[in-house]
Amino acid sequence: MIDLGAGAWVLLGVAAVVIGLSKTAVPASGTIAVAIFAAVLPARQSTGTILLLLILADMIALIAYRRDVNWRALVRLAPAVGVGVLLGVAFLAVADDTAVTRVIGVILLVVVAFTLLRRRFGSAAASGRAPRVAAAAYGTLGGFATMVANAAGPVMSMYFLAARMPVKEFLGTAAWFFAIVNISKVPFSVGLGLITPEGLLLDLVLAPIVVAAAIFGRWLAPRLSQRLFERLVVAATLFGALYLLFA
Repeated sequence: MIDLGAGAWVLLGVAAVVIGLSKTAVPASGTIAVAIFAAVLPARQSTGTILLLLILADMIALIAYRRDVNWRALVRLAPAVGVGVLLGVAFLAVADDTAVTRVIGVILLVVVAFTLLRRRFGSAAASGRAPRVAAAAYGTLGGFATMVANAAGPVMSMYFLAARMPVKEFLGTAAWFFAIVNISKVPFSVGLGLITPEGLLLDLVLAPIVVAAAIFGRWLAPRLSQRLFERLVVAATLFGALYLLFA
């Protein structure tokens, strides 16, 4: 087991709660968990350790929102996400911990600014489907961010937000997207040495917290208004971006 102090364990427990909630109630807040893991563990090792907890939460979200999914949006994103993941693999092969955190912080700030401008000037389709060029841009950034630092949550949340999806459709589409993407990342993470025996032991300790938080999030989500939901998504994205950029 990784030698951690009491304060570090408390922070990781908080991160586990955030992971569960991010999958079933407040998308993009998962970046806060990514930031905590990166602060407590070496940045590269933290990406592999948190990945398996994210997959666990993904499975709960799939069960909860299995009928609320926009498959058209997912199909449109798939090619660009694949390209982004491969770019992320190449970047991880040469980047150090500092470069990883700074690059993701910059990406998130750019994505937030771009999405808010798109919404202000009304470029999303009336049907709630973002244009293909937006799918390509968000998909590539999302694939890169998820491979490099498990930070695609804010990127893709901004895409789904720009597409003006209702809360349950947003959460269901995100659940399927991240379940597919995160599972596909496991072989790459093993090959890059990001998943370690010590990290697996840590995951076993934190897994019950993730499950409990995800179940609570499923109860909470229907009680959030659309307006509050969208504000939480943007706020969580900005917090995560600024932390990664200036930590």
